[in-house]
Amino acid sequence: MEIKAVLFDLDGVIADTAKFHFIAWKSIAKEEGIDIDEEFNEQLKGVDRVLSFDRILAHGNITSLTEDEKEYYRTKKNNLYKELLKDLTPQDVLPGILALFNELIDNNIKIAIASISQNAPYILEKLNLLDKIDCIADPRTVKHSKPAPDIFLKAAELTGVDIKNCVAIEDAQAGIEAINRAGIFSVGVGNLVDADLLVDSTSKLNLDSIKESFKKQ
Repeated sequence: MEIKAVLFDLDGVIADTAKFHFIAWKSIAKEEGIDIDEEFNEQLKGVDRVLSFDRILAHGNITSLTEDEKEYYRTKKNNLYKELLKDLTPQDVLPGILALFNELIDNNIKIAIASISQNAPYILEKLNLLDKIDCIADPRTVKHSKPAPDIFLKAAELTGVDIKNCVAIEDAQAGIEAINRAGIFSVGVGNLVDADLLVDSTSKLNLDSIKESFKKQ
C-alpha cells in the first residue's frame, strides 16, 4: 500500500491555536463563576463548541442555563476566539509542518483538513497555507463530532482516496480515537495513546518516517 492522502487536524497540529480557544473559554466560564485551568482544558481539545461548553458547565455544576443562553455564550466564545485569531501570521505555523506540506505536494500526495473548527479556512488563509490544501471537511456537514470518525471519513471522501491509502495526524486523544474508528492509519503528536505512530512534536513529522511506519501495518 502507498500513501495517497494525509488528513490533518488543525488546532495543535498545523498551528497552536488551542491557546486561543483556552483564553476565550476561560473568559466565558468566568462569566458564570467557573474557573478553568490548563489541565481542565485538556478535556476540551478535539471536541466541538457544544460539547466543550457542556463540559465547562458540568465542571461548575451549572444546570440552570436554557439552550438559548448556552448558544449566546457559545457564539460569544467564537467571536472572542476569532478576535484573537486576527494576530495569527505564517510565523505561527508549527515547526516541521510547512516542510511536510511541501514534501507531500512534491510527491503528489493530497492534503486535507479534518478539523472540528468552522474557522479553518480563515485560519489557513492567515497562515498562508490555504493554496496548499486540496480540501477542507466542513464540520457542519457531519452528524457527529470527534471522537466519532465522521470528520475524517468526510475528509477522505473529499480527497477521493480510499481510507486504506490515507494517513491522519492529530494532537488530541479524541482525534486519535476518531481516526482509529475510521480505519485510517493514525499519527499522534504529543502525549497520546493508541496512535499507530507517535511523535513528541510536529518537528519530528516527515514523510519518510510516516511511510516507514505505514508500510509496517
